[in-house]
Amino acid sequence: MKKNILRYGLMSGVCVATFMSFSIAYCYSKNSFEGSMLLGYTTMLLSLSLIFVGVKNYRDEHNGGIISFGSAFLMALYMALIASTLYVIGWMIAYYNFFPDFMEKLEAYQLSPAKVSQMTPNELAGIREQIKTFKGWYATPIGVAGATYMEILPVGLVVSLITALILKRRSPQD
Repeated sequence: MKKNILRYGLMSGVCVATFMSFSIAYCYSKNSFEGSMLLGYTTMLLSLSLIFVGVKNYRDEHNGGIISFGSAFLMALYMALIASTLYVIGWMIAYYNFFPDFMEKLEAYQLSPAKVSQMTPNELAGIREQIKTFKGWYATPIGVAGATYMEILPVGLVVSLITALILKRRSPQD
């Protein structure tokens, strides 16, 4: 079980960190974050789908086709934690070495005249407050890591839950 957790958690983590690096580089190259959230969460789901493959592989190849919900969920959760940690490490390396102006570019995008002209005063105040909060988090490496975990870990939890629900099996099937 540990071997599967490590193998598929690492594969998922490498994929999600790689996709994240390329998507941020793409956003920087076109100087826009338009659609980046959709792209980011789509690549997270695609990468974290390896968790499903890892649990299914363990169930079918190493556990006689049987796995309880609890075992499947824990296994998937450990894989999600490994993948999330690689994502956080990847982002921290990318942020501090290649995109140190990320918060300024994000702020410029969020407060661009085209976007601001479509906002109500309350929406604009909310965006400004959110940016202020993010800048506070990004003031320290621990804050960057925490904010980045908050981005991917909920997705990993959902994928783990769905994986366990789909793959649980009490008796082997032909």
